[in-house]
Amino acid sequence: MRHDDLNREIPDNPALRRVLGRPGGAELLDTLTDGMSGGDLTTLLLEVFRRRANGHSPAEVMRRYRSDRFVAPAPTGFTALRRAEDALISALPDDFEMLVLAPVLPLAAHSAVATVDPRKVIATVRGSEVAADPTNALALEASLRRSLALAADPRSDVPVRLAASQRVTRAQHFNRPGMLAHFQIFGLVTAGRDAGNRSFEHEQLAEHLRFATRAVAAARAQHTQIRLTCLAEASRPITDRMCEDFAAQSGVEVVEDRDRTTGRGYYTSVCFKIYIRVEDRCLEVADGGFVDWSQLLTGNRKERLLISGFGVDRLSETLASPPRHDQPPPK
Repeated sequence: MRHDDLNREIPDNPALRRVLGRPGGAELLDTLTDGMSGGDLTTLLLEVFRRRANGHSPAEVMRRYRSDRFVAPAPTGFTALRRAEDALISALPDDFEMLVLAPVLPLAAHSAVATVDPRKVIATVRGSEVAADPTNALALEASLRRSLALAADPRSDVPVRLAASQRVTRAQHFNRPGMLAHFQIFGLVTAGRDAGNRSFEHEQLAEHLRFATRAVAAARAQHTQIRLTCLAEASRPITDRMCEDFAAQSGVEVVEDRDRTTGRGYYTSVCFKIYIRVEDRCLEVADGGFVDWSQLLTGNRKERLLISGFGVDRLSETLASPPRHDQPPPK
């Protein structure tokens, strides 16, 4: 790889350009990327990290523990976190199956079907990556189950409903307060088949949003705001229907967020965010929407998938604060 090719491929990573600018650096990258099998690369990397680990003293391990943001305990109190998790579980419909997810997924599980930069995920030397969002793992399992159902009946429309609570890690660095390197996400997915007239989208989105309002109410949130974003004009009846369905629900405000920029290209048709008021702060506690992952994973364009993720650490703040009944709705 020539230097001009290197600059074109990684223009936003000067540190990597510096490393690969050393003699033989670009060729080494090519060899490690494409010049050996996955098994051989794993063998090589295991030996590299074995040697590095053998060279670390206890004092160096302690120094790393003090400075590495990925390994420090969470600032969230365990009791409040557990209560928030219990509130979410108590609100989950009976037809959702709770799974205990593995802490790692296959390499590219977060980037092959979703628009996630692999550099935001912690890869391992064994060809896997540390979980960054439980909905990715749940989508894999739901798509596997849907594939088995379709193999038995090509027209199967039986939905798969899965949920999990998982501590996840993300590698990007945030400079804002309250943004953690690792945190708890309660995720749920519903996978199924397009039944026509957008009935799957209407029914499953309503179920996820009803779950959200029950969960935040169980966590003592006094005011809840659902912000819906229509990403395709053909999906407008879905957002209109949701506004109608939740209009009369006490303590819940539904608004259309036309200005949302995040999630475009990640979600399809409709996405949403859930906000609650904690004392004088407006907190985002959930994010979700429809994605095309199950279509890509099963190879079937009729498949549909809805995902939701709830920040358990964020939600636990409602349980750490005294309840109030005079708070205005989020703005």
